[in-house]
Amino acid sequence: MSKATEKILISLDKAFKKLNYQSLPQISKTKNQMYGDYSSSSPLSLAKETGQNPIEIAKKIQQKLKFDKDFIENISITNPGFINFKLSKSFYQSIINEVLLNNKFGSNRSNDGKTANVEFVSANPTGPLTIGHGRNGVIGDIISNILEWNGYSVTREYYFNNAGRQMRILGESVKARYLELIGKPVSFPSGGYKGDYIKDIALKILKEKGNKLSDKDDNIFKTTAETLMFNDIKKTLSDLKINFDKYSNEKDYYDNGSIDRMLDEFKQMGYIYDKDGATWFNFSKLGHEQDKVYIKKTGEPTYRVPDTAYHRDKIERGFDLIVDIFGADHKDAYPDVIGALNALGYKTDHINVIIYQFVTLIRDGKKIKMSTRNADFITISELIDQLGSDVVRYFFIMRGVNSHLNFDLNLAEDQSDKNPVFYLQYAHARICSILHRAKDFNKKSLKDFDSNLLNKESELNLLKQISDFPTVIKNACTKLEPQSISIYLNEIASDFHKFYNECKVISNDSEKTKSRLALISATKVVLKNGLSILGISAPKKM
Repeated sequence: MSKATEKILISLDKAFKKLNYQSLPQISKTKNQMYGDYSSSSPLSLAKETGQNPIEIAKKIQQKLKFDKDFIENISITNPGFINFKLSKSFYQSIINEVLLNNKFGSNRSNDGKTANVEFVSANPTGPLTIGHGRNGVIGDIISNILEWNGYSVTREYYFNNAGRQMRILGESVKARYLELIGKPVSFPSGGYKGDYIKDIALKILKEKGNKLSDKDDNIFKTTAETLMFNDIKKTLSDLKINFDKYSNEKDYYDNGSIDRMLDEFKQMGYIYDKDGATWFNFSKLGHEQDKVYIKKTGEPTYRVPDTAYHRDKIERGFDLIVDIFGADHKDAYPDVIGALNALGYKTDHINVIIYQFVTLIRDGKKIKMSTRNADFITISELIDQLGSDVVRYFFIMRGVNSHLNFDLNLAEDQSDKNPVFYLQYAHARICSILHRAKDFNKKSLKDFDSNLLNKESELNLLKQISDFPTVIKNACTKLEPQSISIYLNEIASDFHKFYNECKVISNDSEKTKSRLALISATKVVLKNGLSILGISAPKKM
């Protein structure tokens, strides 16, 4: 909530109490600035409660409102019952000092003392990271940054499985390539992993272990492949500016007895039963549509078993907020884990699951077809090498997490300001260039300037954007939506470029020069902070 929003709501609340209205006041930013900066539709809802005319209600409220003229310039009423607030120029002009005195402008301490766990990527080490993993990683990392800017202490966590069917097939695939290299007849495993990276692992094993390994050495193939692939994954994530605080291994929950104890609890509570040679979970007992297989006929648990044990562990670690970043293929699956946790008596309302849609690479307007199993895909490492991490990170959050993302390679490769990443970075670099040219002038300007001289429309629009930044950060925390930051940065960059084209920053008018230098310095702080939340560099030169 911005200072302006808070002050207006406090005054409305006082007016409501004087008029004996029971509802809480509501305000929002106006879409059309001819009506002011903020608007309240509360008279419309109050009309339904009281049976009175909404315009008359608005007039009564207006009469009870009291504001300092340095804050509110005008209050108007429009049909069918809106109260509109136009903020004074001096209110916006005063924001510059606040920004220049706080390099972390936009951050808040509303969640100081609270902890959050964000689990993301969590790809099993069966191959190089795909573009889907990349979007997951960037979303998770930026959400972690957003939470930290709102006061949370964040643990970034990676959860993986090195004990299941996928890892077994990985080992068998490497073994098959190894046996081919030493000239032994072999049939490639059904559903095996293909691609040069499997051959590379086999070659490394051959160099280190020689040609004497056989079918009995399955564990060597599996563990070597796992180690090498995990090292590759960690390097790729580091190149994408993503680092984790904790790695959790599914196998540990089997080894430490957590899963066996949990299954015993479910059995005693009557939630699991045997049918058709498999073990089922009685989800219908929890109000779900149907029961689900918990342990297959083969004795292999489904993902629901270890995932529930893992989330139980996260809950017991005492986090105030738990965030899971899952692909769209988990949409129908995660409720089973939440349901099982509820059955164990755990509260789960602090678990927030983010489901993101998948990514399609587009070149020349055409979809690039890919197959993960056949290793026919562009890896994140290749994408970073081609475009750089800044472009990759930004493009992954150009659309909301719930929207399918078409990743336009032609646009991503563009080195002009048509590329949205460079458009933002150009704004920051341009400000740095101006400030450098005015460096002798600038030492005094940030301490001695008259913000009242900033009264042109383009100057005021830029000031309004700057004042919105703290609210954008708070709203991003509430919605856990990284795209809101990129949208905001695009808007403030656009307003800066308009200001730059209309207003000469360094001129013969020394007082106006000082004021405009202060304005662009504040804009620079906001751009740099916003880009840092996105994990994107803010270059001084381009």
